[in-house]
Amino acid sequence: MTKILIVNPNTTVSMTETIGAAARAVAAAGTEISAVTSAMGPVSIEGYYDEAFAVPGLIQALMNAPDADAGIIACFDDTGLDAARSVARFPVVGICEAALVTAGQIAKRIAIVTTLPRSIVPLEELVRRYGFAERAQVTACDVAVLDLEKPGSGAEAKLEAEIARALDKGAETIVLGCAGMADLAQKLSRKFGVPVVDGVAAAVKQAEALAGLKLTTSRRGSYASPGAKNYIGILQPFAPKLSG
Repeated sequence: MTKILIVNPNTTVSMTETIGAAARAVAAAGTEISAVTSAMGPVSIEGYYDEAFAVPGLIQALMNAPDADAGIIACFDDTGLDAARSVARFPVVGICEAALVTAGQIAKRIAIVTTLPRSIVPLEELVRRYGFAERAQVTACDVAVLDLEKPGSGAEAKLEAEIARALDKGAETIVLGCAGMADLAQKLSRKFGVPVVDGVAAAVKQAEALAGLKLTTSRRGSYASPGAKNYIGILQPFAPKLSG
């Protein structure tokens, strides 16, 4: 049995349920999915400020599940990914990185359709970091994250309109730029006749592969365990301890 922990780093439980269902829909028969919601932080992550305050809850959730075989951060900003890899006892996958790697294997020109325009620049920075700057464009459908779950918000229609625009501009595959869109991938793929990649599903398959290959995060250099030191104030519980 492979145990995969999925952490929703925002604090909206209903979104975690959507994410968990999408993950279980693609998981292998021998994979156990545990989807958890951060215990502290913003109800949605929309920009740099929200992201900063989502990281402590994310780290706490990862540290509370030491028996997992792999972890997934279910926010398309790959919130706290480097910090998570530095402390988790298992490999950790970010859904943006997973989605881009997957999309890059099936198409040359990729369109990432995210939520609000303010998320475009942070995602463009991730695209460059992951080596897809010449192949992937980021666009926004101007929908707040929580509106994805709100009946009558028109969120799905706005998302579809933005996908249509991206395809008209030459995109060959669509990447959904928010974990809250995870349940829409198959429907949108059928509607538009192109592969639509959900980062949650892509991350599940990559997490399964890492666990199956018995690979762990390298502790040499970049992801070396943090050195023991004191943290002050409300962050004191997160202070790194002596290893061993």
